[in-house]
Amino acid sequence: MGKKLILTGFSIYDTKCRVMAVLDETGVLELQVHPLEDDTILGNIYIGKVNKVMPEIKGAFIDIKPNFPCYLSLDECETRGLKAGDELLVQVEQEALKSKVPKVTVNLNLAGKFMVVTLGRKELGISSRLDRDVRRSLKKWMEPYKREDCGIIMRTNAAGASEEEILKELSELYQRLDTVLLKGRTRTCYSLVEQAVPYYIQELKNLKDGELEKFITDIPEIYESINSYLTEYQPGSSRMLQFYEDRLLPLHKLFSLEREVSNALRQKIWLRSGGFLVIQQTEAFVAIDVNSGKYSGKKKASETYRKINLEAAREIARQLRIRNLYGIILVDFINMDNPDHQDELLHVLSACCKKDPVKTNVIDMTRLQIVEITRKKTRKSLHEQISTLRGAKEGDV
Repeated sequence: MGKKLILTGFSIYDTKCRVMAVLDETGVLELQVHPLEDDTILGNIYIGKVNKVMPEIKGAFIDIKPNFPCYLSLDECETRGLKAGDELLVQVEQEALKSKVPKVTVNLNLAGKFMVVTLGRKELGISSRLDRDVRRSLKKWMEPYKREDCGIIMRTNAAGASEEEILKELSELYQRLDTVLLKGRTRTCYSLVEQAVPYYIQELKNLKDGELEKFITDIPEIYESINSYLTEYQPGSSRMLQFYEDRLLPLHKLFSLEREVSNALRQKIWLRSGGFLVIQQTEAFVAIDVNSGKYSGKKKASETYRKINLEAAREIARQLRIRNLYGIILVDFINMDNPDHQDELLHVLSACCKKDPVKTNVIDMTRLQIVEITRKKTRKSLHEQISTLRGAKEGDV
């Protein structure tokens, strides 16, 4: 059974929002909340102005709008000799997170379904998730089409695409890049050179071919936008798009999305075994505590702890994705003395985290049996998205 992508709208804390959910047979995998009044800048390309260069923190603050600073790492600009007042083309690669300003990069990335064209590493890269033989074959026949002024990163979707589809997309991405660079030389400071594709289109690009069974929405303008995209770029997938029209049972009620959002904001999550998790976000890291709770199994303690920990590992991987938790994540599992059980736990947790489309690494287990995980920062966590809504209070979420 494939995945379903649901995009609908309802109010959260009296703020009208669009809510996107990705589901499979096990339940919700991802949740995103977007206030109607929210204009995200993630992925946008601007002509920014250097406000201040700070070598002591190896960074510079770039204004992409008047009095709208973003952080740029100086590691990207070693040969540029940046100074206040300089103008440069930058792309927003990370939203404002917690107390930090948005992060921008001069290494522009233009993403398609099959590849990314980048000004970063000027070489041909192939997704490490692809089979070795597929990677070797893709690299061999794509090499002649690579330009010297930019790099190409082939995505996993490229494995199932035809040569015609790949070359068509490559040509379009090259044209987009040339247009962006031309505008960067001719437009005025603070100009929005290119606006990122909508989040729901980006989600479609990120999903593998055949992975999505249905895209269901009850929002007419989004239905038209998706239909236009599929007609042009994925004509064979148009049949999966469905417009929901039942007025007696709203789409968000049909899939219980209000409850799913509420559950994803709770600190305490019960496990089927009777154990539970406590998830707390702090400024520095995310802390997750695993507890035995109401577990009443008759097996000996070591087997009991093993069972709860394995169930917790699967649920933790799921919660990281649903809540979009990022940065340093520390998990305090129930202590187990058996080294084989510890190795099994790390193996299961790693395998579950590998299914996450956002880069997630299980680092190791410390002497105190705290498991260290890192997850890439991209957009705000679900908690942060909800906290910023009008009328939402920190204590409510």
